[in-house]
Amino acid sequence: MLSIGQVAERTGLSVHTLRFYESEGVLLTSPVRRDSGGRRVYGEDDVAWLNLCVVLRGSGMPLPEIRRYTELNREGGTESDRLALLRAHEARVGEQIAELGRCLQLIRHKVAVYEDYLESR
Repeated sequence: MLSIGQVAERTGLSVHTLRFYESEGVLLTSPVRRDSGGRRVYGEDDVAWLNLCVVLRGSGMPLPEIRRYTELNREGGTESDRLALLRAHEARVGEQIAELGRCLQLIRHKVAVYEDYLESR
């Protein structure tokens, strides 16, 4: 079992954020367990789930969609709904990557222009 501080270190989430997620009941697939002293304890499954949520959030998935994905996971038997949610997000991420690729091309062009200019001086 892991303390909230250990989970914060392993997920990159702050202790405050972990408490917020618990109070909202949105990002953990099961209620947070407590030890005999009333302190929160987490398992490896919790860490894996939170790391998935961190990746989804970092890739731009809005918190309400992560909440929905978590709810679907809790319900069980919702694989087709979860797949649809992930496919929609995958498409958005693909569009973002394509747009970033276009931005990178322009930036590289401008870098080359400045490098050529400075080399010719």
